[in-house]
Amino acid sequence: MVTQSKPPGMSGPSRAADAGLRLKTFRSAGEYQLVLEAARKLQESGFYWSAVSGGEANALLRAEPAGTFLIRDSSDQRHLFTLSVKTEAGTKNLRIQCEGGSFALQSDPRGQPVPRFDCVLKLVQHYMPRRPQRAYYIYSGGEKIPLVLSRPLPASVSSLQHLCRKTVNGHRDACDKVAQLPGPIQDFLGQYDAPL
Repeated sequence: MVTQSKPPGMSGPSRAADAGLRLKTFRSAGEYQLVLEAARKLQESGFYWSAVSGGEANALLRAEPAGTFLIRDSSDQRHLFTLSVKTEAGTKNLRIQCEGGSFALQSDPRGQPVPRFDCVLKLVQHYMPRRPQRAYYIYSGGEKIPLVLSRPLPASVSSLQHLCRKTVNGHRDACDKVAQLPGPIQDFLGQYDAPL
């Protein structure tokens, strides 16, 4: 799990600190809220493995096909989350940076600038295959390795409501009827706006 120290201008105990999450200092109340929302969505995602180590992530992904991934807490105190992904060259652990109100994969000095997102789930979705397929690469041990995220490794069984919400969110572009749904259902869909 993730924790933080109190954001600027906040008094009293913080909810995240009460939850027993790791200590992290934020630059602003906005960044604090961004991370709280990211942690909430990750916990709902079903593929957030929380406090597993890099070695445990390697063991979990060892028998899985290339492209299988999970999100876990980072063992590096400067980062909150790590994307562990099975590649053709073995499991790679990519830190997720949170800076300037957005999330991005930690960039390699030899690579191009990486895209930034206001949500960890949007970051993951960006690197998943789509048409036309764009190739992304990571650098590890002097190798240039294709980054392919094809399916998350479930950490828990999602509720039927959540599975339906992900399905609807995955088809929002093709369906103009979402705006006709009752307000509480639209709110429920908006609380987790990713199809994965």
